[in-house]
Amino acid sequence: MRRQLINVVHGWLALTLALPGCALRDTPWLLSQPKDDLAHYRAVATKIEYPDEPAPANPQALANLSPDVINQNGPIDYWDLKLEEAMQTALENSKVLRDLGGTLLRTPALVRSVQQPAIVESDPRFGVEAALAEFDAQFGARVAGEKNNRAVNNVFFGGGTNKILQDLLIIQQQIAKRGVAGTQLAIRHNTDFDANNEPANLFPSAWSTNLELEARQPLFQGGGVIFNRIQGPNGVPGFANGVLIARINTDTSLAEFEAGVRDFASNVENAYWDLYLAYRDLDAKIRARDAALESWRRVHALFTAGRAGGEAEKEAESREQYFRFQEEVQNSLEGRLIDGTQTFNGSSGGTLRQIQGVRVSERRLRLLMGLPISDGRLIRPIDEPRMAKVVFDWEEVLNEALTRRVELRRQRWQIKRRELELIAARNYLLPNLDVVGLYRWRGLGRELLSRENSVDGEFSSAYQNFLDGDFQEWNLGMEFNVPIGLRRGNAAVRNAQLLLARERSLLMEQERSVAHDLANNIADAQRAYQITQTSFNRRRAAIAQLGSMQAAYDSDQVPFFQVLDAQRRLAEAETRFSLAQVEYALAVKNIHFEKGSLLDYNQIFLAEGPWPNKAYWDASRLKPQRRILNYAIEPGFISNGPVEQGTTMPRPEAIPLPSASPLPSDSHSQNLPEPLPPPGPQDPAVP
Repeated sequence: MRRQLINVVHGWLALTLALPGCALRDTPWLLSQPKDDLAHYRAVATKIEYPDEPAPANPQALANLSPDVINQNGPIDYWDLKLEEAMQTALENSKVLRDLGGTLLRTPALVRSVQQPAIVESDPRFGVEAALAEFDAQFGARVAGEKNNRAVNNVFFGGGTNKILQDLLIIQQQIAKRGVAGTQLAIRHNTDFDANNEPANLFPSAWSTNLELEARQPLFQGGGVIFNRIQGPNGVPGFANGVLIARINTDTSLAEFEAGVRDFASNVENAYWDLYLAYRDLDAKIRARDAALESWRRVHALFTAGRAGGEAEKEAESREQYFRFQEEVQNSLEGRLIDGTQTFNGSSGGTLRQIQGVRVSERRLRLLMGLPISDGRLIRPIDEPRMAKVVFDWEEVLNEALTRRVELRRQRWQIKRRELELIAARNYLLPNLDVVGLYRWRGLGRELLSRENSVDGEFSSAYQNFLDGDFQEWNLGMEFNVPIGLRRGNAAVRNAQLLLARERSLLMEQERSVAHDLANNIADAQRAYQITQTSFNRRRAAIAQLGSMQAAYDSDQVPFFQVLDAQRRLAEAETRFSLAQVEYALAVKNIHFEKGSLLDYNQIFLAEGPWPNKAYWDASRLKPQRRILNYAIEPGFISNGPVEQGTTMPRPEAIPLPSASPLPSDSHSQNLPEPLPPPGPQDPAVP
């Protein structure tokens, strides 16, 4: 007998090892095959494949025209664009909030889109609907049949026989529901058919049915409306996923979406002023180039005639100056692929770096606006930088920044989340004390339903016997359980306290950082305004210097190189003046960025979509029931109301600047963008 048992065990072990051995059996077979037979499979397995998706996914990507180049022939069709129109077009065409740092291609998962808040809201794991689904009623059903044929050693356990023959059918239905206070309710209907050969049976076969009502209410741990709305019915210490937490996740995603829209609007404005500056720089370079061309022509005429003032060195020097400015005009027109002004490249709102050039800057603006890279038109900004002196009250803007900055609001939501998690964690310090109750109706019969002319009396039908109500049972009791020492509960509370302390410390440091950045940007705006005045005076002096140098050279009082130097100084002064204008415009914009009013500054308003009508109806219906005993610490208010928008002052009116010198009528270059419209005739205040 022992040897037979050992053989059976060995047989089972061999079968167990053989069942999952597909890979073990296949591998030696593959290794034993000739290489030629496996070459095809090895080649296919190592090939890089394309996914079954259309390429390109956006047919409009193929609709882009060839980019403009310097030697393009034909007139240029200009699109005079206002900043407001550029912002509106960019927002209308942007389902993805584009950036200028390459994040879209490198790490697309970090790029924000208009779908992001809805994705968080509808997350089947952590969204609001997922949290509410934990309280949904659950219906379950089970049908099972059995055929039992066995021998037992004891007649007592066999119901009076040693050989049991049984046909068994079990039918079960249940509806279970968890309440918001932690109550577990269930109603079950069980029906079974049993036909067996036990000699003591009342009938050879019988049906039994019963209906159960069961309720379980936690009194301490796991009980209470607030706890279940924070922790969720199936939560564990350290992981809260209730309705309130899910709603905070949505509010946090809305704050992140607002930050994305703000950064996107800041980049659109940065790109707009970059393009404006590129045009102004090109305008200055063209004027300097044409002045150098005129000087070269005059010296060359004297050089050809062999007259005084036409010496070879002067002719070569004027020619070199002309080609120097011609090179700068070409670079200023086409541009170079260098970083432009973008959010968080020095300051939060973006610091002006370098002048890129007209066409490079124009393509960057088109990218942000969601337009084709080239459509036969050239965008030309027509808004002028605001030159009015803007004075910000420090206490007012600091208070506004600490109240409205979206990063601080997002962090405050995290603090509120940690506070709720701490409330839920404290519930785990309570013992488990549940009240359990069950009531059951039973019925037994030879048949499931009534038969006519039945002679079996009260047990003729299981349902008839059930409806008579002669067999009823109930159970009522309490269950108590508490882990000695409450180690997990204490760890959960301590961890929640530390997380809350960390989030509050982060908020304090964020507020310090916001105040620091706001002070820097206000100081930078004052610097930019003063530099604008100084650059204007420098430009006016450079114009006067060139005129006096040209007159002195014509009367042979100064050498020729001083005239050329004056031309270079004027070109540089004009570029520096335009650069100072743009720096001041960006500095004012960055102050609004820092104090959380940039969207208002650009007349952009965000609104959350409405909830379903039933949500409002449920809120009104359940309002009187909110003061329910919850055995938890009240968290107070979760939200402090909607974010105020549209409270900031509009953009200041501009003080027009003096007009720049027009281009010479005999411009040497072909197919260059026209200069921007000149400002008005008034001068800014000069200190």
